[in-house]
Amino acid sequence: MKAVGFTEFGGPEVLQILELPTPEAGPGEVRIHVHAATVNAVDALQRSGPARSPDAQPPFVPGMDAAGVVDQIGPGTSTDLSVGDRVMAIVLPDGVHGAYAEQVVVPVESVVRAPHGATDAQTASLPMNGLTARLALDTLGLEPGQTVAITGAAGAVGGYAVQLAKADGLRVVADASDQDETLIKELGADIVLRRGAEYPDRVRLEVPECVDGLVDAASLGALCARAVRDGGRVVTLRGYDGPGERDVVFEPVVVFSYVKEHAKLDQLRQQAEQGRITLRIAKTFPAEQAAEAHRLLAAGGVRGRLILTF
Repeated sequence: MKAVGFTEFGGPEVLQILELPTPEAGPGEVRIHVHAATVNAVDALQRSGPARSPDAQPPFVPGMDAAGVVDQIGPGTSTDLSVGDRVMAIVLPDGVHGAYAEQVVVPVESVVRAPHGATDAQTASLPMNGLTARLALDTLGLEPGQTVAITGAAGAVGGYAVQLAKADGLRVVADASDQDETLIKELGADIVLRRGAEYPDRVRLEVPECVDGLVDAASLGALCARAVRDGGRVVTLRGYDGPGERDVVFEPVVVFSYVKEHAKLDQLRQQAEQGRITLRIAKTFPAEQAAEAHRLLAAGGVRGRLILTF
């Protein structure tokens, strides 16, 4: 099968087309013929060479989101899916096992039907980023009527967090640049404030009692504590877990813990079908142009997802 991957770490230029053995679905697994895969920041981190298992050997295939059709169901696998069904899946990259490939095998718990009416590119934009936002809000554990602040609201995770928070009945205070203010209001934020290092102070001025929790998708780190009430929580997506003032707790989350949360992934599908969350695509690229997609992601300012098509 054709895949996009790398044999050495480096910049976008190390990405290349690979010919790899076609994987076979085992018990409890489903194989997907991939039509679209999302380009995420974590893919670029993997490509540039963060710590890996010392046993890991190239080639490496990145990618955590796949959309396509079921083309094989492993023996003894219990599922209501059939060969030919349109699906989406969250993929846990492991060596050659990533979504940048014509075929990928995933646990049956990691795959659900595609949202009705969504294209493959739109569908691929949802699993990893949607589940990350869901995990962040679940970790905060706020009740309807409480207030959550969200940084990085114009990004993929931040945008889903805004919409999912509203679906949960929360009051949302989000950040935005001038050019993104209209977008963030359309996503449903109740209050939109200027993004940047001063955002937590702006939140405190707008919400004197402070917010009940905060999702930090913009990596503001320790600054976020200023916006949160005494004893509140900040969920961080880039690992920050430093001490917080006034007993504010920082809690890093990693989406890997949700890769088999089938019910939560299927709920995202339903919310997409209901129009409660928006599938935003910035640009699609043929798989052969993966390096260009990575360069565009690195340049910043992308609104919506970059998608590779197979």
